[in-house]
Amino acid sequence: MRGSDYLFRGVDSFSVQRQQTERMQSEIAGMDATRLLNTNVDDLVGYFAERYGIEVPELTEGEMEVDQREAQRDVSGDPMRRFFYDHHQGPIMVTGTEILLEVLFSGDPQMFRVQPSTYNMNPPQGTVQGNILTTTLWGDNLNADQVRGQIDTWLGEVRQHLQWQSDSFRNFNLALAQQARDGVVRRRDQLLRNQNLVASLGIPLKRRPDAPATYVAPEVKRKLAPKLPPATAGAFKPEPTMEEAEYQHILGVIENMAHVLERSPKAFYNLDEEGLRTHFLVQLNGHYEGQATGETFNFHGKTDILVRSGDRNIFIAECKFWGGPANLTDTIEQLLGYLSWRDSKTAILVFNRNRNFSDVLAAIPQTVMVHPNFRHDDRKRGETGFRYRFRHKDDPAKLLHLTVLAFDVPRPENAA
Repeated sequence: MRGSDYLFRGVDSFSVQRQQTERMQSEIAGMDATRLLNTNVDDLVGYFAERYGIEVPELTEGEMEVDQREAQRDVSGDPMRRFFYDHHQGPIMVTGTEILLEVLFSGDPQMFRVQPSTYNMNPPQGTVQGNILTTTLWGDNLNADQVRGQIDTWLGEVRQHLQWQSDSFRNFNLALAQQARDGVVRRRDQLLRNQNLVASLGIPLKRRPDAPATYVAPEVKRKLAPKLPPATAGAFKPEPTMEEAEYQHILGVIENMAHVLERSPKAFYNLDEEGLRTHFLVQLNGHYEGQATGETFNFHGKTDILVRSGDRNIFIAECKFWGGPANLTDTIEQLLGYLSWRDSKTAILVFNRNRNFSDVLAAIPQTVMVHPNFRHDDRKRGETGFRYRFRHKDDPAKLLHLTVLAFDVPRPENAA
């Protein structure tokens, strides 16, 4: 088996990893400040992890092709023929048959020039053109079994080196996302500190008229470049949002009211959605001095529970009896339609009066996570609560928090 070059020789895997990390951090450091601040952090992390991750090639052996042609080779250096040509000077050309094998692959073709951390001193030979790996074998007395055996040996050696490469880069790819997040968050924090420093001077900040609103990533030749995620247009301005502790406090008040409902089922068994909502509003107003309202107009519709602080909303929720996955999807759509750009802390209260509450709890995440605006599953909140992040309907770069709280309310026949 012969080829034009040895594969898996060249730069070592550690140098490639170091170079990719340095290039990624350099792009983060050089990214336009407004573009970075206006783009969702999770989306940026995904972009950088995809852009600088390593795609180890995978062979598509089911689409191999072979060809043959007559070819001459110099056999003067063949030790098996030296006995016949001891006194011959110069090249000895012999006509034989050349077999060309082509194998399609996916992944980064440059990786065939990278030496994995584990390797041997006699790697396979071949050439790479586009997404085709080619090797040749030659002989003046070939037979099918001999050719098949050499092909199988060569394929085994290539597969082994690709596996070594996969082992070399697996942990690198896994760690790259965290390195990207660290770099993006570090730069964002520095930019925000700089803005706050200037703002504290009490002098208006000068805006450059030529400041770009978007950032175009340079083309990556080795693979299809991922698109930079969308950003909110205009100059970055931090929006006031409710503290996480306040959000959790409101959810805690709602959950405590649900415990009262469970302990005194007879007092609640004949209440409809509006009646149940009223009891939650009473508790919330005890904490927020009348700032919790029901059936309040907000943006494009009326929301069931709205908590305001001053001139802004800090919490919006919908209350629904469980009516199946389709009903929950409609409720999510309804809630998203109520939200203005500034609204970011939301909840859906699901009341179950059917049997099999466990089935309802199993159906909630299955329904929520297939919604087109779903972005991330944050964590479960106790046994009957679920927290997610969603994209805003009118701004894909804006994320909001959605908590689904499910309560098993008493049916009339079970009320004590």
